Amino acid sequence: MFKWVNPKTKTEAELSIPEHVAIIMDGNGRWAKKRGLPRIMGHREGMKSVRESVRTAQELGIKSLTLYAFSTENWTRPEEEVNFLMKLPKQFLETDLNELDEQNVRVLVAGDVSKLPRGTREAVEEARTRTATNTGLDLVFALNYGGRDELVQAMRLIAMDVAAGRILPEDIDDAMIGERLMTNIQDVDLIIRTSGEQRLSNFLLWQGAYAELHFTDVLWPEFKRDHFVEAIAAYNARTRRFGGV
Repeated sequence: MFKWVNPKTKTEAELSIPEHVAIIMDGNGRWAKKRGLPRIMGHREGMKSVRESVRTAQELGIKSLTLYAFSTENWTRPEEEVNFLMKLPKQFLETDLNELDEQNVRVLVAGDVSKLPRGTREAVEEARTRTATNTGLDLVFALNYGGRDELVQAMRLIAMDVAAGRILPEDIDDAMIGERLMTNIQDVDLIIRTSGEQRLSNFLLWQGAYAELHFTDVLWPEFKRDHFVEAIAAYNARTRRFGGV
């Protein structure tokens, strides 16, 4: 439990902390546009919110934090912006990996990393290898990730197993599909999206089947600890029935 003081009522409440939180980090471009800056400056500023969100997740005792860093659809953006976005994971890990490792954070990646630039792939692999035995927060970067693509890849693996006689069609169940996803992570409890947009944008379609959704108008570069905690408070106000009554 986490003690939180409601800024509106000034009353204290104990918050139950979700185990897995995922964030769609949206609004970098709009943040830059509002200031007459290039879009890439919004992405650079957004890295500060990444750091603050990771530290907040650790403070709250969240077990897994998944960040939507680059989608399979983002390749259609202008080349200059894509090239800049491809450099950000490498830059972040180069500057923050020591701290993440010291804080017992395990770095994971969901997505098809084979299509990422070599330097990005190497930085990601180093982070995964170096933190593989850490037992604290699981920090998952969704890189070149798409929920539909993830399900297609899982279906192909299962189809290969069926064709080879390793499993029967009637053996296929939720658990089997989950084990073949890009990163075998637990279901998501809470999905946060910044910038006022209210859609999932092909993010964690399987793992987020029963996730609570929290949408905020705050642009990602302006998303701070208090906004994160407010999302947790909103999560606490929900009644999760998982299809029951």
